[in-house]
This record gives sequence, C-alpha cells and structure tokens, in this order.
Amino acid sequence: MSQIDRTLAEAARAWPFEEARKLVARIGGTAPAKGHVLFETGYGPSGLPHIGTFGEVVRTTMVRQAFAQLSDVPSRLFCFSDDMDGLRKVPDNVPNKEMLASHLGKPLTSVPDPFSNEHSSFGAANNARLRAFLDSFGFEYEFQSATEWYKSGRFDKMLLTMLRHYDEVQAIMLPTLGEERRATYSIFLPISPKTGRVLQVPVVKTDVDAGTIVYRDEDGSLVETPVTGGNVKLQWKADWAGRWLALDVDYEMYGKDLIPSAELSARIVRVLGAKPPEGFNYELFLDEEGRKISKSKGNGLSVEEWLRYAPPESLALYMFQAPRRAKRLYFDVIPRAIDEYLAFVDKLPAEAAAKVPENPAWHIHNGTAPANSAAGINFGMLLNLAGVANTEDKDVLWQYLRRYVPGATPETAPYLDRLLAGAVAYYQDFVKSTKKFRLPTPQERAALQDLADTLRSIAESESAEFIQNEVYEAGKRHFAKEELRQWFKTLYEVLLGSEQGPRMGAFIKLFGRDNVVRLIDRALAGEDLSKAA
Repeated sequence: MSQIDRTLAEAARAWPFEEARKLVARIGGTAPAKGHVLFETGYGPSGLPHIGTFGEVVRTTMVRQAFAQLSDVPSRLFCFSDDMDGLRKVPDNVPNKEMLASHLGKPLTSVPDPFSNEHSSFGAANNARLRAFLDSFGFEYEFQSATEWYKSGRFDKMLLTMLRHYDEVQAIMLPTLGEERRATYSIFLPISPKTGRVLQVPVVKTDVDAGTIVYRDEDGSLVETPVTGGNVKLQWKADWAGRWLALDVDYEMYGKDLIPSAELSARIVRVLGAKPPEGFNYELFLDEEGRKISKSKGNGLSVEEWLRYAPPESLALYMFQAPRRAKRLYFDVIPRAIDEYLAFVDKLPAEAAAKVPENPAWHIHNGTAPANSAAGINFGMLLNLAGVANTEDKDVLWQYLRRYVPGATPETAPYLDRLLAGAVAYYQDFVKSTKKFRLPTPQERAALQDLADTLRSIAESESAEFIQNEVYEAGKRHFAKEELRQWFKTLYEVLLGSEQGPRMGAFIKLFGRDNVVRLIDRALAGEDLSKAA
C-alpha cells in the first residue's frame, strides 16, 4: 500500500481516519499481547448475501487501511460467519422451501443446500457467496466459521469462562426480555443429540467444575451436557460478547439497529474480565420505498444485481459515502455511483498531497493508483449512446467509442468495455421503457436547425470542448440568457427522450457529428426517435 505522510494522515478528516485514530489511542502505540490489532466483521448466513452485509467488510477494510497509515502495528481482518445459528424461518427468496422447512431449528451448517448439491449445507452455500464477493474486491481477510470454532474446541476456554460467570451474565440479559421469555431463557443453547436442533430450553443446573449444564429437554427429561466441544452454542448477544473475548477483537462495526445489543454485549465482556472492541455504528440501507433492507425478504439489491450493471468499485464508493446517513439502495442509484467513482479516480493523480486522504478513490484502492480508465467517458454518456444507437449489440456501440477514443478496443480498454456492457444491460432493463420524446416548439425548432447547420460546418476532428461551446452559442442565438437551461433541457427531451442528459459537446463527439445532425433532422421531421432510423 502506498504510504502517505503520517502528519497528513493524523490530520485527515475522512471518517476512516477518524476511526483509525481511536484504535491508535486504544493500543497506546504498542502492539497488543497477541501481536496484532484485530478487525472483525460478522455475517449471519441465514439468507442470500446482500449488499448491506458486504458494506461492513468494505468499510472495515477502509478503517484498517487508514490504521496502517497511522501505526506500524500489524493488523488482521476476520470475517466471521454465525453459521451455527439455528434456521428460524425459511427465507422468501430461496428454492426448495419445503425441504428447508423440514430442517427448521437446526444449525445452518446442518441444513442441506437448497440451491444445488455443490455445497455441504445451506450455511456453506451462503458462506461461499460471501467469500466470492469479497474475493472480487481483492480484500485481504481471513474467513472464520462459528461451527468450526465451536466444534474444534477453540471456543472452549471462553465457554468455560462464560459458565463461571453464568449468573452474572443471565442477570444482564433477563431484564431485557419479556416475562414469558425470561422463564425459559439461558445464554447456553444445547444442540439436541436426538433431533440435531438448537434448543431454546431452560437450564436447571450449572456445574463449573465439571464444565456442564443440565437442561430440561423438549420431552421434559433432564439432560446433562458439556458446554464445550460444540455441544452448545451461545444466545447471540452472549455469543457476540464471547467472540469478542475469545478472539480479542479490537474493532467491529454494526448497524444502528444493533446499538442496544452492542451495549449489552459490551457489558457482558466486562463481566468476563475483558475490554469490548472499539465500535462504529452505521445507518441502515433502505429499499426504494424507504423500508429497511432484509436478507430474508430479499428487498433491495443483491450483489449479483449490482454487478450486472456496474463494476464493484462503484459499490465500494457507495459504502464509503456518508455511512451514518440512511440511504436508499435500489437500481436508480447505480449510474450516479459509477460516475462519481470515475470522477474521483480522474481527480486523484493531480490531487494535492493534503487532499489525497480525503479522496474516496484512495480508500477504495488501498492507496494505490487505480488502473481503471474510462477515457473521459462516463456511464451517463454510455446510457445515452445505447439509447440513440437503438441497439443492444455492444460491438456496434464500440464503433462510436473508437471515434471518441482513437485506437481503443475491448482488449486495450477492458474497463471501458465493462462499463459499456453494464450500460447496455441497464438501458435495456430500466431506461428504455421510460423514454418520452416530445416535439419541439417553434422557437426550439429554429434553435435545433441552427445547431444542425452549425455542426455541419465544423470539422469532425474538433474537440468536445469546442463543440460544447458551439452548442452553447447556438442556444444563445435563440434563448435569453436566463432561458439557456431550457435550451439544454430541449436537447435532452427532444433528442434523447429524457429530462436530464450528458454534457452535449462530449456526447456529440462520442455519437458523431453527422449522426447527431441526422438525429436533429429526424426530430424536425416529426419522426419517432424511439425507433431505429
């Protein structure tokens, strides 16, 4: 990772640096006894992975990168899957629901894979989806499975500590529960040797010396079982605290809705004799209608849906921006996220040294110079190109791109090719059906004719900036200064069928002077521009 001046890092206002400074203060400038600072993210694989989950990894990585600029102490990132949780309900957006229903209550890693026979369990299938997404970003992380930690015995020391403090931890949890739940609640959840299900049953006795609990089984019988070796798991708030203790976690993020849970887990950790990690709570993502995004409901966007239209870096930018502000996460945000990302990348090489730590592209690319280049073309331009060209054929659209970027091909400009493929898909799925062309007014007709005549008279080789000025001057000849906004709106509504549009000089250069002239001629002739010429 490219280093920046430590003085600049210490003064940086970007939120990852603010968080990293909390960690520097926590360790007092020296490495903890374990030899590193541990960052953790938690993941519940009960439904298909969604973007909010991955946001934790993206954002935590950004804090970790900032920490590396402020301290020479090594760090690690654990992505921890709570895959030993019992399957409480069948998610809405998975196949084979009847099969899943027959395994309700079992640990997620004991429930068969509903998607295929590719994975050993439902938990493993969803874990694989999580890892695939993280790997697509090139994150440096270590995947951890709760099932493996419980069953291998690596949680045994922590579980025995929890057993010694059983009454104190219960005293923290019980006041937070309803009367009926308090009657049967225990921080330990036995795994039934009869049914394989995670049991929420009362514990009637604890034996610290033997390391066991006695619980009343569902059939009324009393059963004694060790708390070690994967025979039990912890209720999730105690589980969260236990994980912080066992792993010695230094930093973890969580959603705003989990603030009360994090506070309870912090109290439990202190009872167990340890220090809770530094925390950062972020606002939740909302769907198009302003509802909280849910894994089980499948509302909002999936990872696969975002990547169908956009490169992963645009998603990283969306995660970077305003993490403590509630944001809607649906298809309409994708074009802007892409174009804002491209703008930050273009700005980074010439950024003054003091501003580099504030540029999101620095955080997204781990302090390295991004190789991604769109050659001055943004996603909005590509959407409009797909619209006026009336084709789904990416190869046809490349004919226009070569005019704007001489010598470029899908092989020499792969990032531009990726953007074009996404733009074609996005246009066909979301934009095409919304196009609304209108006929020009007499005043607009005169201005459009003037523009067409102007374009005919200039050289094809003129720059986008020169063409933009000519478009502006054509408008000035027909519209008062205060009406020039209407002139550009005319171009968008009449020629592109949209209320908003690209910088026209760049678009004309991309689509081609003669092609734009023909488009204007068709509009003046009253043709339907939604159809191919």
